[in-house]
Amino acid sequence: MQNIEKNNIKVNQISLSKNDTVCAVIVTYNRRSLLLACLEALKKQSKPINGIYIIDNASTDDTSKKLLENNYIPKLPPANLTKLWEISFSITNSLIKTINSQSQIKIYYIKMHENTGATGGFYEGVKRGYNQGYDWLWLMDDDAEPKEDALEKLSNYFKEKNVSALAGIVKNASGISFNHRGVVDFKRIFPLMQKPLRAEFYKNNNSVEIDMASFVGILVSRKAVQKINYPKKEFFIHHDDVEYCIRLRKIGKILLITDSIIIHKDSGEQKGVYKYFLGKGSLRTPYDKLWIKYYGRRNLIWLGKKYSINKFNFYCIGFWTYLHSIIGIIVYDDYKLKRIKLITNAYLDGLNNIFDNKKPKNILYEEMRGKK
Repeated sequence: MQNIEKNNIKVNQISLSKNDTVCAVIVTYNRRSLLLACLEALKKQSKPINGIYIIDNASTDDTSKKLLENNYIPKLPPANLTKLWEISFSITNSLIKTINSQSQIKIYYIKMHENTGATGGFYEGVKRGYNQGYDWLWLMDDDAEPKEDALEKLSNYFKEKNVSALAGIVKNASGISFNHRGVVDFKRIFPLMQKPLRAEFYKNNNSVEIDMASFVGILVSRKAVQKINYPKKEFFIHHDDVEYCIRLRKIGKILLITDSIIIHKDSGEQKGVYKYFLGKGSLRTPYDKLWIKYYGRRNLIWLGKKYSINKFNFYCIGFWTYLHSIIGIIVYDDYKLKRIKLITNAYLDGLNNIFDNKKPKNILYEEMRGKK
């Protein structure tokens, strides 16, 4: 097993069992076609998967209807939910023709009554999968599509000592997506505390110790969940995987298995628009998409305050990034006061451990709703 430079994280020993069961946890929101492709890939795993949690984060499209049409659920959820709704159903692994206990995949469909963000969805799925007694929980977004032997390749390391999580290579249309696997830099938090793994570590079919793997195909041990609990649902979205992996690394190894591959079908949506001032361009976030930026900045500030090993550097660079954001808003953007209020609250809330996930939309859009 190859090793890379680590961050002096104290590791406690954990042990794993032999005959392990695996349950996937998929969080989805209004992407039914991607979800169905993900489910089909899971059905075709050469090592049979035992269960799948589908966490539907209050989708407003016909996700439920498509799941019913494709025999993933036996009936539709009620309309106008005021609390989450759950139903379970068994389907057959596509590669196993005979009907036996190994061929059956248990589907758990959870329709949330409100959107709790990706992190809230993973929290719900990990909690339920753990309580059901599964030995491994395979976390992935709805746009993930594991290769047919992806789980089998990961399972070769089930008996590896002191493992808290396993992860395969993430690929997209351009090749390896390096940002999904890497190391954590506790000295320099900005612009991101996770750093991509260098390309040289992907060359051979082996295992590599890493600090973090995104929630695109990370396989978490039940023994690890028992020690560190569930993903931090308060994050809502962004950097939740980094936070969880920091905890995972404290109690065991996270291994990248370089012959296990999962495809990540990026949505291809444009992240922003370029605006220009005196001939200089800057990529800006449209106002109607701005609310989601709050979580990334707040959560990164919270992580830096908690884990940074160079606090002076963290606060100095944090203050500089804040000023840089304000200057950018003044020069390029519309709705300047609301944007400044949003970014200011993101920094202050991260520093003060405040997790009000309704705040960004209230800051940006509540007054506009009142005028309509």
